[in-house]
Amino acid sequence: MKAFQCTCGQPLFFHNFRCLGCGSEVAFDPHERRLNALVPVGDGTWTIAGDPRPEPARFRFCDHRTLAAACNWLVPAQDPEGACISCRLTRTIPDLGRPRNAVRLAAIEAAKRRVLLGVMTCGLPIVARTDDATRGLAFDLLEPLPGGPPVITGHANGLVTINVAEADDDYREMHRESLKEPYRTLIGHLRHELGHYYWDVLIRDGRWLEPFRQLFGDERADYADALARHYREGPPPAWPDRYVSSYAASHPWEDWAESWAHYQHIRATLQTVASFGLETGSTPFRITPFEADVLYDATAPSALRFLEWVNAWVILTALLNETARSMGQPDVYPFVLNRAAVTKMHFIQCVMDSLGIARVDATPETLATS
Repeated sequence: MKAFQCTCGQPLFFHNFRCLGCGSEVAFDPHERRLNALVPVGDGTWTIAGDPRPEPARFRFCDHRTLAAACNWLVPAQDPEGACISCRLTRTIPDLGRPRNAVRLAAIEAAKRRVLLGVMTCGLPIVARTDDATRGLAFDLLEPLPGGPPVITGHANGLVTINVAEADDDYREMHRESLKEPYRTLIGHLRHELGHYYWDVLIRDGRWLEPFRQLFGDERADYADALARHYREGPPPAWPDRYVSSYAASHPWEDWAESWAHYQHIRATLQTVASFGLETGSTPFRITPFEADVLYDATAPSALRFLEWVNAWVILTALLNETARSMGQPDVYPFVLNRAAVTKMHFIQCVMDSLGIARVDATPETLATS
């Protein structure tokens, strides 16, 4: 996330529809990742205020701007689609005539847009299932109905299913407690399930499959049996030394998806902190830093920068957790990174290094830990 600003000087935030300073309509251009006030052209299209080009690009509002999804993203004027790239990924929504579903949909779509922005900043492809039925991405947002089948949040062949009850605080808290999860959020669910999707895209059929198996384990182990054993017996006693979460210990696919989600948590949060100019290096808090021996590949282009990232993250989350406790709130990041988890996250970075995307070497020096 970036520190956005209207042309009038008023700060803007990712969810804004209108500038509180000048009253201008505000929307987000996902192609150039900019949020700003808009200027009406007069034919139903808009341009971005302050665009210096002689012929600024024209846009339309996403069709869902005034609907339950409450989407503030833009669509290029020449695009035949009426929905933005985020909304067109949603294949199924719950019955909005039923209680709470409109509010649930708005919350899930807002979280999805934020998560997709993180994917975009990585340079990863976002291909809708309607454009590629084999490798495309889609979301089914479903409500479990009385007497109907259960709705299980999960991923299968590019289709992410979300139980819309996850948008309810009481439902999430109940399941967080019953499943002994320290962290359960919509953004967490979405990043985790997209981790499964990008395993298919980046690992399954490529040169990284064997290295994945060496580090995470053999994903050909029976998945259903592994999950049943996890819920029956719990994680192995030594999981805190080998995995980023207890659920990651259940199967190599889940280890990847959890590691992916935490990598995305770190990346998105540090980008936000850097954008707002906050300095972790100036705090009196000191850590025993992770060293180069924790990296998956110490010769990778990302190696030194990634270490700075992770060590800045340890400091930042300690400060954020203490800040949350001062307000009587749960920890922002209720996890302790171990060496194996950091190695797995650097593996993810190395996969993206090999594609020439998701660089970390542009991380501002404000995140330095020394």
